[in-house]
Amino acid sequence: MDWLLGIGIALIILGFICAAVEMSIPGFGLPGIAAVICMVVGIFLAADTVMEGIFLALVLLVLLGAMLTIILWLLAKGKLRSPLILREEQKKEQGYIGSSDLTYLLGKRGTATTDLRPSGVGDFDGVRFDVLSEGDYIEKGTALEIVRVNGSKLIVKQTD
Repeated sequence: MDWLLGIGIALIILGFICAAVEMSIPGFGLPGIAAVICMVVGIFLAADTVMEGIFLALVLLVLLGAMLTIILWLLAKGKLRSPLILREEQKKEQGYIGSSDLTYLLGKRGTATTDLRPSGVGDFDGVRFDVLSEGDYIEKGTALEIVRVNGSKLIVKQTD
């Protein structure tokens, strides 16, 4: 076996390894650039003619596509650990609340910073929230109280 062919095959294999690393830890960084360089140089060293190089490049593209499909399937099934997925849980008991869990605002008092027709903005302890009035029109500057939370909607009423 010709030594250039051996180096070419070794570079192509190294390129596949770097491509697998890049596919499982995304971000076009060093492994991706190294994979492209290794495969291109490996094709030049392994191919004797231009047609053979083109054929080899097409075969490598098909193999890379198959490898990407397999890696994506393994990531989707949980067989590989993805660095993109947060593994830690943020539980309510530990003090974490979701942006859609606004029940802690029930009973808060504040003021209308805009006219509520029936929607507008209210200020509660220095934090502005989009709110809906329980009844009709409420003027800017009127005292408000949050009486109901419906999903991410805060329902307010005018207080005396």
